Amino acid sequence: MTEPRMKIAVFMPNWVGDVVMATPTLRALRGLDPEARIFGVLKPGLTDLLYGNPNVDELLPCDHRSKDALHHPWNVIKRMRRERFDVGVLLTNSLRSALLAWAGKVKRRVGYARDGRSLLLHDRLTVERAKRGWKPAPVIDYYLKLAYHLGAKTSAYQMDLFTSAADESSADVAWRRCGFSSLDRVVVLNPGAAFGPSKRWPSDSFAELARRLAGHDLRVLVICGPSEVGFARYIADAAARPRAVKSLADVPPSLGLTKAIIKRCALLVSTDSGPRHFAPAFGRPVVALFGSTHQAWTETYFPGELRLQREVACGPCQQRVCPLGHHRCMTELSVDDVFAACLKSLGLGGVRPRRVA
Repeated sequence: MTEPRMKIAVFMPNWVGDVVMATPTLRALRGLDPEARIFGVLKPGLTDLLYGNPNVDELLPCDHRSKDALHHPWNVIKRMRRERFDVGVLLTNSLRSALLAWAGKVKRRVGYARDGRSLLLHDRLTVERAKRGWKPAPVIDYYLKLAYHLGAKTSAYQMDLFTSAADESSADVAWRRCGFSSLDRVVVLNPGAAFGPSKRWPSDSFAELARRLAGHDLRVLVICGPSEVGFARYIADAAARPRAVKSLADVPPSLGLTKAIIKRCALLVSTDSGPRHFAPAFGRPVVALFGSTHQAWTETYFPGELRLQREVACGPCQQRVCPLGHHRCMTELSVDDVFAACLKSLGLGGVRPRRVA
């Protein structure tokens, strides 16, 4: 009679970038027991991020706001009880995720002792504090420590993303719609920031950057999420280079399409938001623009990333909205500096641009 396989429930983060940064931990857990059944518990809207990942066997979408009854917490709890999970790895810090694991009768619950949930955990890891809040530390390492606690071997920092045939087909359609060819070098701009406006670089700065890039015989594509359509359309229009600068404002957005677009770009220029992490996963160079957030939290360990941040006395404040109202950390990040970083990433530092009218 064969031994039953271990079942591991991994409670995934709630942000796009954090889910991507959790993929090295999934790989480490797979190495812990290659025969284990690993389930990812996450928001329904984030499931595309784990498409094709060989380190997850099944997904358990969970959100009390979902229109699908199967995704409601109580139904997920019933499924968890039927599965009889041996281990629950809580990558999230929330009390809610600990309650979910407890109610689902996960036999061994592993997570960080914070947010008032210690009594719901069996294995409680500590977090280093700073004078205010928690000491900034790379989220990738933060997640991996949970796997290491369980005995997993050291994992590489490489993040894992995969695209489906449907994703690639949608990207092909978008490419043709923009008039791009397979020979074009396309720079993708990601101006969005679901975290809040403190992460946004001004739209006029993005537009000026697009105009300058177009002057180097590059094509530019502005991507967007559902709430960022207006920003994308404005940037493309304000760049005033209709043949070279396009946006996806009129294309139904999806994480799958965004993955496929970034996978084929020559360079990504992004705020510190979710899609920024897609570039390292696909080995594409990225220029990352930081405002209110501390770089240490989202360290990707990717050598192809150039990070730019304007030093100001009040930052990084980690606030969603500038508490002082001036947003200097972003407004004073110059187009000149970002453009120079783009040319460096593209290997065009010594190339003279065409005249830009």
